[in-house]
Amino acid sequence: MIDSSGILPLAGFAVGITAARRADELGALLVRKGATVRYGPAIRIVPLADDTELHAATVRMLEEPVDVVVATTGIGFRGWVEAAEGWGLGEALVGQLGKASLLARGPKARGAIRAAGLSEIYSPASESSAELLQHLLESGVEGRRIAVQLHGEPLPYFVESLREAGAEVIEVPVYRWVGPSDPGPLDRLIDAVLDGSVDALPFTSAPAAASALAMAKRTGRLAALVEALTHRVLVACVGPITAAPLAAVGIPTVQPERARIGALARTVAQALVERSPKLCAAGRLIELRGQAAIVDGQLCEVAPAPMAVLRALAREPGRVVSRRELTSALPSGGEEHAVETAIGRLRTSLGEGKLVQTVVKRGYRLAVER
Repeated sequence: MIDSSGILPLAGFAVGITAARRADELGALLVRKGATVRYGPAIRIVPLADDTELHAATVRMLEEPVDVVVATTGIGFRGWVEAAEGWGLGEALVGQLGKASLLARGPKARGAIRAAGLSEIYSPASESSAELLQHLLESGVEGRRIAVQLHGEPLPYFVESLREAGAEVIEVPVYRWVGPSDPGPLDRLIDAVLDGSVDALPFTSAPAAASALAMAKRTGRLAALVEALTHRVLVACVGPITAAPLAAVGIPTVQPERARIGALARTVAQALVERSPKLCAAGRLIELRGQAAIVDGQLCEVAPAPMAVLRALAREPGRVVSRRELTSALPSGGEEHAVETAIGRLRTSLGEGKLVQTVVKRGYRLAVER
C-alpha cells in the first residue's frame, strides 16, 4: 500500500532480520513495503541428510513401531520423509507412518501428510499445539508410544505432558537449529541496533531470539541491547513461543493474530507507522520515520546523528532543548560542537533551515507555535 504522496509504508525504516530458513521471504516482503533490510542470521539449520539425531530417531521408530505420530509443520514432515528416502529408509518410514494414528497441527502439516499418500485422523481448527495436546490427553495416552515431529525448537511442555500422562515419547528433531557458522553479520546487526540505525527486529523462531541475546551477553552488550529493544526498537515475533526468550528479559513484543510470515511483515509495517511522530513546524507537516523524515509529502533521508537530534526535539515539540540534552541523545555521545554539526546536517537534510530554531545561550527548538 502506497499513501497519497506515493511513499511506501516502510520507506525510511531499517529492519534487521535474524532468521535462517525464511530470511529471504521475510526480507522480500519488507523491501516490497519500502524498508531497508539488514541481515544477521542468528542461527543455522543442520542439513537433514547430515543430522545424526534425526537419523537415530527415525531408526528407533522403525525398530519399535509407534501408535501415534504428531506432525507439527508441513515443511518439517516433508523434510523428514525426504531425508529418510536419502538414507534408503523412505519406504519403511511411510509404511510405519501408515500404521500409526497421524495428527496434524495445521493445514500445512495436513497437506504434507496427504502428499505422502497418508491421512490424518485429527487436526485442530485452531492450529494450536495446545488444542492438539488436549485432544491427545482426552483420548488417553497411557502406555502408548507417540512420535512428535519437532519444528526446529523443543516442545518441552507438550512432550512432558504426554510423558506425565503415561506415554512413551520419541522426539523427532526435524530442522535442528544451532548457532551461525559466521557470527560476524549478527555481531554487526547488534551494533546497528545499538547505534540507532535499525528500527525494527522481527523474529520467526525462539532459537533465533535466544541466540541474539546470547551473542550480546558474550560480548558484553546484553544490557544495552535489552534497553534498545525495550524502549526504542520495535520487536515483533511470529507467535508467543518465539517471543518467550525476549519476554524472559522484559522485552515487549508485537505479534500478528496468525503465525504467518506475511502477517508478521504486515504487523511490523503497521506498528512502525503507528508509532511514527507527526507534527507541524514552520508551517510544514513532518512525519518522523526511523532513518528519514517526511516533510510535506517529501521523503528526506537523515543520518543517525541528525535523526537522533530531531527525535529529541520532537519529544516535546516547541520546547527548548539544551545542547547538553542533545549531546546525550547522540548515538555516540560527543562534545557540544557535535550537536552543532548535527543541527547543521539536519537542516540540510530537511531542506528547510527554519524548521529548527536556535535559541541563543539556551539550545534549540522546533519552530512550533506554542
